[in-house]
Amino acid sequence: MVINGLLHKPNVDIYVTGSNSKFLSSDIITEFRGRGDEVRVRPLSFSEIRSLYSSDEEAWDDYIRYGGLPPIYAEGMDDEQKFTFLEYVTRTIYIKDIAERNKIKDDKGLGNVLDLLSSSTGSLTNPLKIANTFRSKGQKGITDKTVSNYIRFFEEAYMIERVQRYDIKGKDYIESPYKFYFSDIGVRNSRLNFRQVEETHIMENIIYNDLKARGYLVDVGIVEHRDKTEDGKNKSRQYEVDFVANLADKRYYIQSALTLLDEGKLEQELRSLSLIKDSFRKIVITRDRIKPRYTEDGVLIINIFDFLMNPGAIDQ
Repeated sequence: MVINGLLHKPNVDIYVTGSNSKFLSSDIITEFRGRGDEVRVRPLSFSEIRSLYSSDEEAWDDYIRYGGLPPIYAEGMDDEQKFTFLEYVTRTIYIKDIAERNKIKDDKGLGNVLDLLSSSTGSLTNPLKIANTFRSKGQKGITDKTVSNYIRFFEEAYMIERVQRYDIKGKDYIESPYKFYFSDIGVRNSRLNFRQVEETHIMENIIYNDLKARGYLVDVGIVEHRDKTEDGKNKSRQYEVDFVANLADKRYYIQSALTLLDEGKLEQELRSLSLIKDSFRKIVITRDRIKPRYTEDGVLIINIFDFLMNPGAIDQ
């Protein structure tokens, strides 16, 4: 009532925040019924923390481990304090608050589902697959319906984001399975006690977050193609494009590759892109320190730091 009353005062802007236990942004939008706008505030991007470091490499090493929550970059916070802060955020602000809001009496199962999502970042999955994993370990109480609810709770709290697969040739979405990416890498890593800091999957997650922060709608791309087998028969196979990013009339097909120096790696990354016959830009982002260049087929290959530090790099 008090806030609604302030809406009638001239020259007043009102900013309302809530918590995962009491007042989500979706509740705020419902409460004010079109009289307010939701502003999504994301963790700091790599480009926003880069100036705090003497080199790209130094900044990257911290960013892929600790993510982008602002207190992490407070002056004087050492590694142990960063670990403690991220563990507190994950355990209290997320797990505890989500359990309280949704009246979950035992949050152990909630935490177990989050652990599994953390360890499978960027991998195809769905609630049934996750429930079957628990069932194989003797945890029969976590059903696919329960997992589906828990995932929805994490999404509502902006902890994870679900990414659907898009059939590029068929121009249609594939219902399941799908991928999940974490809004903050540090939160994801803390849930696994920093044991699985795999640069390959984390780089993919960071590229996804940066595209979303720039306003792109992002899907995982699928290209179906019939390949010849050794016995001369044709077999249908699905090739994956890490990201299909759309913004207004622009579209980009993007592959994330930690390195292209391994034998056959570049050819592997280009295979799915070569099957796409439209004229939209095709890009491979790599951790290798290389200058931007084009392949003979017009695919742009750029370094991850060029992509993160220069939004216009994918248009050059």
